[in-house]
Amino acid sequence: MFRNRHFRKIFQQKLLGIDQVRLMYFLSLVVGLLSAIAAAILKYSIHYLHTLLTEGITLHSASYLYLAYPLTGMLFTYLFIRYVVKDNIRHGISRILYSISRRRSHLKTHNTWTSIVATTLTIGFGGSVGSEAPIVLTGSSIGSALGRFFNLNYKNITLLIGCGAAGAISGIFKAPITGIVFTLEVLMLDLTISSIVPLLISSVTAATVAYFLMGEKVLFSFNVAGAFNISNIPWYLLLGVVSGLIALYFSKMTLFLEERYAAIKNSYLRLILGGVILGGMIYLFPPFFGEGYDTIMLLLQGNSDLVFKTSIFSQFSNSFVMIVLFMAGLVFLKVVASSSTNGAGGIGGIFAPTLFIGGINGYLVASLLKKFVNVDLPDSRFVLVGMAGMMAGVMHSPLTAIFLIAEITGGYNLLIPLIITSTAAFITTRSFEKHSIYHVQLAKSGDLITHDKDKAVLTRMNWKREIDTDLLKVKPSDTLADLVKIIARSKRNIFPVVDEYNILEGVVQLDDVREIMFRQDLYEITFVKDLMTIPPSYIDKKENIDSVMEAFRHTGAWNLPVLDDGYYVGFISKSRIYSTYRELLKEFSDE
Repeated sequence: MFRNRHFRKIFQQKLLGIDQVRLMYFLSLVVGLLSAIAAAILKYSIHYLHTLLTEGITLHSASYLYLAYPLTGMLFTYLFIRYVVKDNIRHGISRILYSISRRRSHLKTHNTWTSIVATTLTIGFGGSVGSEAPIVLTGSSIGSALGRFFNLNYKNITLLIGCGAAGAISGIFKAPITGIVFTLEVLMLDLTISSIVPLLISSVTAATVAYFLMGEKVLFSFNVAGAFNISNIPWYLLLGVVSGLIALYFSKMTLFLEERYAAIKNSYLRLILGGVILGGMIYLFPPFFGEGYDTIMLLLQGNSDLVFKTSIFSQFSNSFVMIVLFMAGLVFLKVVASSSTNGAGGIGGIFAPTLFIGGINGYLVASLLKKFVNVDLPDSRFVLVGMAGMMAGVMHSPLTAIFLIAEITGGYNLLIPLIITSTAAFITTRSFEKHSIYHVQLAKSGDLITHDKDKAVLTRMNWKREIDTDLLKVKPSDTLADLVKIIARSKRNIFPVVDEYNILEGVVQLDDVREIMFRQDLYEITFVKDLMTIPPSYIDKKENIDSVMEAFRHTGAWNLPVLDDGYYVGFISKSRIYSTYRELLKEFSDE
């Protein structure tokens, strides 16, 4: 897309006289525009493919087609990725975070379009996942590609990635504030004067384009009527706690199930297994077909009976117990449907499943409270607030949840319940799990960038590149004469002592032999094993930067040996790490 050198040269010459700030404003507008167009293309593609496959048929008249469609879509997606893309494009948001921390914010250019195709095939055929994470990856990839095209530095490319994410969320939900807050909370982009204006430009541009291309209704819209009833605060608080616990269950189960699918090495066996399980889930629970926003709309419009009547359990429509069990099945088994889609080979996100579960859970909690506590609760409000609570718990992003529901519904008079439930859900989930589903695996591997600038710099640092491997080695059996010869041609003052298998036995420092190195009478009777000392500690090459810094702090040493499964690799210097730290810190600092 951006590899044509002549095209690049023309643009760079045209924009050469523009200062960096104005260039960023211009590029953020372009990123917002392109992200919104990409969001519209994806939503329309999914809609038209879904309509083409299902028009004129119902779940009852063509149930076998509904069972076969998801497996077919996942198969097409798998073939597209394997033979066209030839790269892993799953887990879009985690991929963005990894690129920021480890790849200098460089996302592969093919991500500007491949996620759209793959997600269309997966969801258009009924995959039980969402389109939001793939479109965020698309928008961020557009920002990364533009940043690299204009040879911007790491900080500005990262900002354009944030602009792409904000534009994608704003475009797909028509929610500009949510787009900005999502970037700050989930992608952990710093909120500074230099970053907020480009994010605003990108997000507002995307929302405007979304209005133009998709009209008033983007995913779903619902106007909240009536005033807030303060007596319902305890029930919103209860909903928040329940949402937090279900969010924890959803996050843990998602990671567990996807790990189980990944353990199946035969790709086609994995596809068949996931497709059969998903087909079975859809047969029992038809709302699992696709993203699930239609089901949420039915609940918001007061047509909850239609959700139940499309299932094989419709003959029990007069049984409150069966309806509760059905709704509970939607809440607790949606994770199986979504994980089977992604784990088996489909491409999609957990954004829509999170909102789906939250909405169903909100309706279920309201129904149970009305039945057993005899309180009058508005179903639609609990559906909306439940969506926010689930998102706050799963994504650890309470502000994103609050503003998303408020913006897409125009329900700012729902703000207090949204804040109560989202906060309670976030606190509940955070009490058991420190990181969100997007961050947990990156945090375990030490690849997570955070708002803590010091930790962010350390995370970006690849300390293994700073290992000194050019130190001259000596053997324990070498004499002082041999050591002096090595000292004469060395520019370093540390000499690792290794055996014949390259196992580190100790070190000799120049200061330790300075007083005897010119005493020739000791040359043949003094050996290295008599002069070496044991290092205060060592660092394994597999350790992360936090462990390295802790080793230096604990020992007070300035140089420590690095081993790889016990074998000597080199030495790492505290001063060299500090020097690299200062250079990286400049990339995070404001002008």
